[in-house]
Amino acid sequence: MSETETPMLSGPKDPENQINAEVLQNISVTMSIEVGRAMIKIKDLMRLTQGSVVELDRIAGEPLDLLINNTVVAQGEVVLVNDRYGIRLTRVVPASERMKNL
Repeated sequence: MSETETPMLSGPKDPENQINAEVLQNISVTMSIEVGRAMIKIKDLMRLTQGSVVELDRIAGEPLDLLINNTVVAQGEVVLVNDRYGIRLTRVVPASERMKNL
C-alpha cells in the first residue's frame, strides 16, 4: 500500500462493509470527566440553594473517570494547564474491556 492510499479497517472482504479509517477518525465523540455521583430524593433536590453542599460517592484523592460517550475509557487526576483544567491519565481501560461496555 502506498502512503497516499487510505488503509481500510479489517473486516469482511465485501468492499461495501469496509469502513474508511479517515472517515472513522473524523467522527466527533463527547468526552467528559466525572468527579462523582450522588443519589438524592427530589424533596432534597428542591431544597438546594446557593452554598448547599452535595456529598459525592468518591473519596478525595480518588481518580476521576474519563468517559467517551458515557463509557469509562480511562482514569486520572486533575491538573492545571495554562489556567485551564486538564486530566493526567493514570489508567487506561484496555480496548478489549471497553468493547464489552458498548
